[in-house]
Amino acid sequence: MFEGLRFQHWHPARDDDGIVVLALNRAGSSVNALSRAVLDELSEIVERLTFEPPKGVVIRSSKSAGFVVGADLKEFAGYEASGGVLDAIENGQRVLQRLARLPCPTVAAIHGACMGGGTEMALACRYRVASRDPSTRIGLPEVKLGIFPGWGGSARLPRLIGAPAALELMLTGRAASAENAKAIGLVDALSSPELLVETAKELIRHPRTRPFAQRATAWATNTWPAQQILAPMLVKQTAAKVRKEHYPAPFALIETWRRGGSSVTQRLKLEARGVAKLATTPTARNLIRVFFLQERLKSLAGGAEHGVKHVHVVGAGVMGGDIAAWCALRGFDVTLQDREMKYVQPALDRAKELFAKKLKTPERIDPALARLKADVEGGGIASADLLIEAIFENAEAKEALYRADEPKLKADALLATNTSSIPLDELRRAVAAPGRFLGLHYFNPVALMPLIEIVRHDDLDAANEKRALAFCKALDKLPVPVKGTPGFLVNRILMPYMLEAARAYGEGIPGPVIDKAAKKFGMPMGPIELIDTVGLDVAASVGKELGPFLGLDIPPTLAERVENGKRGKKDGEGLYVWKDGKPQKPEVDPNYVAPDDLEDRLLLPMLNEAVACLHDRVVDDADLLDAGVIFGTGFAPFRGGPIQHVRDTGPDVLKAKLEALAQKYGERFKPRPGWDDAVLAGGAVGAKAAA
Repeated sequence: MFEGLRFQHWHPARDDDGIVVLALNRAGSSVNALSRAVLDELSEIVERLTFEPPKGVVIRSSKSAGFVVGADLKEFAGYEASGGVLDAIENGQRVLQRLARLPCPTVAAIHGACMGGGTEMALACRYRVASRDPSTRIGLPEVKLGIFPGWGGSARLPRLIGAPAALELMLTGRAASAENAKAIGLVDALSSPELLVETAKELIRHPRTRPFAQRATAWATNTWPAQQILAPMLVKQTAAKVRKEHYPAPFALIETWRRGGSSVTQRLKLEARGVAKLATTPTARNLIRVFFLQERLKSLAGGAEHGVKHVHVVGAGVMGGDIAAWCALRGFDVTLQDREMKYVQPALDRAKELFAKKLKTPERIDPALARLKADVEGGGIASADLLIEAIFENAEAKEALYRADEPKLKADALLATNTSSIPLDELRRAVAAPGRFLGLHYFNPVALMPLIEIVRHDDLDAANEKRALAFCKALDKLPVPVKGTPGFLVNRILMPYMLEAARAYGEGIPGPVIDKAAKKFGMPMGPIELIDTVGLDVAASVGKELGPFLGLDIPPTLAERVENGKRGKKDGEGLYVWKDGKPQKPEVDPNYVAPDDLEDRLLLPMLNEAVACLHDRVVDDADLLDAGVIFGTGFAPFRGGPIQHVRDTGPDVLKAKLEALAQKYGERFKPRPGWDDAVLAGGAVGAKAAA
């Protein structure tokens, strides 16, 4: 059948039973992504299979990393730039539709990551088999890129598993485990990794009929009346989570599904037009850019080895305890030290909850618990490959700890601080071997926040920085290297925003109004709620540290409440009252009108400081700044980051607004150095990231 033919990416083989196994091994790549070349080869193979149908076809991956991670986004970005998105979408649909129409059973044998275009290829097969391995994840995350599935995903998935389950997967972009995928009907069978292909062949030899309940649900929820009833409900649920003007893709997906009829050809046409339209929006361009920024952060370590097996954490408070727990979760041996066991035990209790949530089963939870040990005496320091200091924000106390503990460390061990604001040029004076000393600044909550700032100083050894970057990768975190100046990157940019919000609150502007203005801009959480979540005491402490450097004062609102013991969420009261972990926001007089300049007052100080950070080379370039602020603060991803937003809006426009605010409110709004720098005139940074 394939005699004399050689393919670069696909490797077909026919067994004695007449079953063809198509193994995808994209050349020159560690993972499988569906590029035009990969799809063109598949199209040629499918055409031959159409003329000489085998007994069945199994599609599998030869990559240990997984099945298919999705479409080639670098290629997709190029299509968007050249105006060829619709053609690329329709081409992918044609290839997968030919696969779907093969006159023989087809099975996708899935292991590891199966995302986006990979899932759409699997949906074009008659059956799907998945490996039970925990790494197996199946999803359609396109909504996170500002689009929705365009190679048949939105046309096929609702008809396979029913509209409610299908739309939940596509609207959230979440990935399903193998077990979950089997439960909802996304895959037909589960297998051990070593028997995956054999299980797929068995489905070809003995085809199955899907359970009646699954078929009935799929039919009933995709009738025209059901679509007209369900769609408005889905729109309402989605609007409660995101704003249509910020994220149009979920709403476009619902509308495309609502209009789809029984003909797959018609549904594919609606899908292609909808995705092509979304691909040209600023939201999609910026979200795809954010994806490339994330990939850049993941690649910063290069091929470096971290050489860390044992981590010793000093300080079992919320940050230190949660850092220790996360390290143990990711497979490191961890010793956790504090003055007395009564300070360590709460951290161990929280770790147990984390492991139960993340690892699920005792056979996975118990080893993680065994890796995390209390160490009040500090005996683990001598064998540690990395010591992380996570005590309270006091330079003298930290320096005393370094002088006491550094001599106990191995010669090649790293010494790190989790300080959130103290300059490392100040702290390194207490370190005998500053080449191994650096900052590893985690963000709260550690289990949810993806960013770690790798804080530099002039004496840091470059090889040790690479080790730290590799360690962050092993933790499944995103590292961004930053200069060790006050506040580093994220807190330096965030603090003016938080302090201005507290000042506006002190002037009598209701907290819910302030939060609403920030969320309208696109922030994930309002600044008043954020201050309470971080802790008023922490905000005041960091503000005090950064205030002289930034020329800012601590608003009386913060100082007074901290003095009265109202520290926020952790105490049950701060700027809001908290119950069951949620803020009880007071009702606002319906006649209250927010000041016209409130959004500018809140957000422009953040943009002002971002520009100053770029000017001061706190990070190496604008890409890293945008990435750090997005992943460290949740800064409106659809805007592409603060510098990208400045470029899109126009530096001159925003600088003029700052000058007007400075005249009205004072010097704190005065434009910081950097607004006239040529780097702000640069185009979309994503082009460089995608190159």
